[in-house]
Amino acid sequence: MGATLSQFFPPTPSLTENNLPSQQGRTFLITGGYSGVGLELSKILYSAGGSVYIAGRSESSARAAIEEIKAGAKNVEGAGHLSFLYLDLSDLSLIKGSAMEFLEKEGRLDVLFNNAGVSQPPVGSVSKQGHELQVATNCLGPFLFTSLLLPVLRETAASLNAPEGSVRIVWTSSQVVDLSAPTGGLVMQELDTPPKDNFGNYVNSKTGNWFLASEFGKQVKNNGILSVVQKPTCAKNPGNLKTNLMRNKIWMMYMSYPLLYPGKLGAYTALWAGVSHELNLDDSGGYVILWGRKHPGPRVDLLDALKTIEEAGTGRANEFWKWCVAKTVDYS
Repeated sequence: MGATLSQFFPPTPSLTENNLPSQQGRTFLITGGYSGVGLELSKILYSAGGSVYIAGRSESSARAAIEEIKAGAKNVEGAGHLSFLYLDLSDLSLIKGSAMEFLEKEGRLDVLFNNAGVSQPPVGSVSKQGHELQVATNCLGPFLFTSLLLPVLRETAASLNAPEGSVRIVWTSSQVVDLSAPTGGLVMQELDTPPKDNFGNYVNSKTGNWFLASEFGKQVKNNGILSVVQKPTCAKNPGNLKTNLMRNKIWMMYMSYPLLYPGKLGAYTALWAGVSHELNLDDSGGYVILWGRKHPGPRVDLLDALKTIEEAGTGRANEFWKWCVAKTVDYS
């Protein structure tokens, strides 16, 4: 209970734009980087000199965000570079093309922020391939996209004269996992036969994000790459941030808006997960909470889900990983 309460009353951020070291020479890719937390994170990294790729479906929104970011940093010396990358995480058939476009332009990727997501769309919404939309957009799409970018992440890690763990994959989950996930994290049967429970499906997708952070962490730890999950919100979805994640529930946004924190605070959580020197490879698969600190006490049943049966766990995370492989293999 204490660990949960600490997320409702977070301490002051320890890493912000005011004390962030220069990010010149580093390349960042932020899915959903043109709104909400992603936009605020893009602003911070660009102003620090980073080369930032903003990935998403709407080029017009991205171009508008790029102009906004540049205008806000016009007096900043040593600002970085901003680029748009088309990416539709809800359609597996298009993701490889986006990854290949990035690889044609870049030979380096320091941090991939899997930030984009969807929450509680109309009941029954499905992806292009017929999967429940939240699990498809929040898990299957990022799984495939990340898998396709592993070669450049590995090459970047191998070429760096920097501490291991400087190259990272940052996933985005939610406090709803702590509060609402069923014992063991998620119900595998619901992935192929989703219930008419949008919130339950959202919880499945956010639990899946932590499972993927852990499983990717096991895959890339020996390459010197750190994979973690960050939870920029607390309380029930949309958490406590002023973002447009709940764009499909306008009434809920209206009622809760006066109680929410600015999106920039959520960006500090992602920033800490992506660049803080307080994290290292021993933190692989762990999760970061607001506004940038390690979770002091995750649920034991969720930690058990991250372990294999051979490790005296339940193997649920690995089971989810295999499900993602099976659903995306034809598009890789």
